Parts: sequence; C-alpha cells; structure tokens
Amino acid sequence: MAARSPLGRTIAAHAVLIAYTLIALFPVFVIVVNSFKSRRAIFAEPLALPNAETFDLVGYTTVLAQGDFFQYFQNSLIVTVVSLAGVLLFGAMAAFALSEYRFRGNTLMGLYLALGIMIPIRLGTVAILQMMVAGGLVNTLTALILVYAAQGLPLAVFILSEFMRQVSDDLKNAGRIDGLSEYRIFFTLVLPLVRPAMATVAVFTMIPIWNDLWFPLILAPAEETKTITLGSQVFIGQFVTNWNAVLSALSLAIIPVMVLYLIFSRQLIRGITAGAVK
Repeated sequence: MAARSPLGRTIAAHAVLIAYTLIALFPVFVIVVNSFKSRRAIFAEPLALPNAETFDLVGYTTVLAQGDFFQYFQNSLIVTVVSLAGVLLFGAMAAFALSEYRFRGNTLMGLYLALGIMIPIRLGTVAILQMMVAGGLVNTLTALILVYAAQGLPLAVFILSEFMRQVSDDLKNAGRIDGLSEYRIFFTLVLPLVRPAMATVAVFTMIPIWNDLWFPLILAPAEETKTITLGSQVFIGQFVTNWNAVLSALSLAIIPVMVLYLIFSRQLIRGITAGAVK
C-alpha cells in the first residue's frame, strides 16, 4: 500500500489537472466549433461538431469582408507588442535596481510597487480618463499603451526581482572587474539568465491586454483606434446579432494567444516551476 500511495496521488493530481483543463478549454471549443457552422445549427446543436449539412464559412467571409477588421487586428497587435516591450524592459530594469542595489526606501519601494498587484487599475478609470483628456490622448493607441504598461509593471517587477536575486553575485562582480558597465551586466549577464521569468511575465501580461474590452471602450472607441475585442462588437446589435461573425472574429482573436503560448510554453513552465525543486 505504501508503494501505491505516491502513484495514487499522482493519478489524482493528473485527474484534477485534466478536469480543470477541460473546463478551461470548453468555452474555446464552443466558440471555434460554432464559428464553422450555420446560424440555424448554432442554436439547434451548439455542442455538435460541424458536418456536411451544418458546415458554413459565412462568419469568416463576413468578418474578412469587413474592411475594418484588419485595422482592429493591427491596432490590437501594436498596442499589445509595444505595451509588452515596455513592461519587460522597464520592469526588468526596475527589478534589477531593487534586487541589486541597497538604498534607503528599497523595501518600501518594493511594497509600493506590489500594491499595484492588489489594487485593480480599473478603480482609477475616471482619473485616468481625465488625465488622457488633459493630455489630448483620447482616441489614440498611446493612451492604451500607457495604461497597459502601468498595469503590467507591478507584476513584472515582483516576479523578476525574485529571479534576479538568485543570479550569482560572483558572476556580476566578475563582470565589474572586467570593466563592464552596469548596463552591460544587466543586458548581457542578467537578462539571459532570467529568460524563463521573462516568458512568464510576457504571457501573464499579454493575455489581459489582448482580451481587454474596458479601456478600449473608455479611452479609444473611435473607429480608427478600435481593438479587435471592441471591433467584434460591431456584429452585436440591439435586436439582431450576427453570431456567425462574432464567433469567427473571436476565433481569429484566439490565434495570437495560442501562438505566443506555443513559442514560450517551455520557458513559461520553467519560470513557473523554478525554485519548486531544489
């Protein structure tokens, strides 16, 4: 019985993880499957796979024929990539400073940044909107980039600072002895060693930005600045909703997230499990 106990715990853990995975993927399955079906089939059998009778690409043809869809996709891509680059760069630099240098208020600064994780940024929507109006940034992608960068920095600093504390001091001191500047030490010695943490931050930061509807609706509702999530709302009417187009647009919006996960999956797993096993 003692020998079977670890096996039983392993089976139970895998069963729970598989069940959670199925629950998490179920909405994605429903969206993608129904995007390839006719409108009548969506309501008649929403969980059935498309067949010869129900298969229909009218949703995708409608979305792709909508001239603004590619503009929405491009806006989302620009906002997400630039925001993510800012979060990773400035978050890593701030984490390096907090973990490497000792100065008055170091701990207090770390706690202050950690508050950004605990306090939802949406509570400051009114103040943010007032700032953007005063700065003339309403209906610009810059407004979204600034908000998302500020939203992602606290988590980035919190995660990366813990990883950077594990980087060997001997390695950094050897670089200083060789005459490397602090910037060279940061970019050439420290960053390559925290790539798993960077991948973890990238995934956890990118998904909320790409899927967000709140700030695009508040700060950039103009036609030329709509993101893909906000642009999908054009197919949702007060009385009639084109569900084929809505589901097809959402299916296309899933692609970048899946590609990012496939690219960073190994680094993501390493980042999440780092330090769990000594």
